[in-house]
Amino acid sequence: MRFFIQDIMTKAERFRKVIEYFGRSNPVPETELRYRDPFGLLVAVMLSAQCTDRRVNMITPVLLKAFPDPASLAAATQEQVVSLIKSCSYPNNKAKNLIKMANMLIEKFGGKVPEEPELLQQLPGVGRKTANVVASVLFKKPVIAVDTHVFRVSVRLGLAVNAKTPLDVEHQLEEHIPPEMRHKAHHWLILHGRYICRARKPLCEKCGLTSICKYYKDKNKASR
Repeated sequence: MRFFIQDIMTKAERFRKVIEYFGRSNPVPETELRYRDPFGLLVAVMLSAQCTDRRVNMITPVLLKAFPDPASLAAATQEQVVSLIKSCSYPNNKAKNLIKMANMLIEKFGGKVPEEPELLQQLPGVGRKTANVVASVLFKKPVIAVDTHVFRVSVRLGLAVNAKTPLDVEHQLEEHIPPEMRHKAHHWLILHGRYICRARKPLCEKCGLTSICKYYKDKNKASR
């Protein structure tokens, strides 16, 4: 009979082991979105909705060369922006929101990207997840953005229990992850979900967390 550490583990212990593992295996995690300044990251994160970082990294250099700051983007037409981002998902809607976002940055925030998630969410096209990504990456705010990767990994590892929504996962993660580590945890979970704990055919044989993983335990039970 195979023994799993998780059989006698509390939730706090599970979080501690996950943090220790990622702290060893990836001590300086970073976003895979390439950017030069806060405005560039905000644009990239907005484009990344239902689109891969790889694709966004192909789009943003051209887009930001044409419209490098809020003023130039605010003056652009939707057609001009669409022509530069048409290879990403929902280009028409994203172009419209990018232009509106740039206008609000100028009118309400003096052309600067605000630091607080609550203020970021006032920008057109910026929801909770996007705001948390920008606030975490740029300003090291103690928030965690929950995308599909973070949701999946958190549930599989047992970090989030009975979670129905991204907000459920966010609250459970923030309850157990120290504020000063949340900007790292965001990247840890995303990268783990992107490259190891994939939605289809997760690479459990390459994962160092199988001894505490609920998904791995259930999968092994089912295969007996």
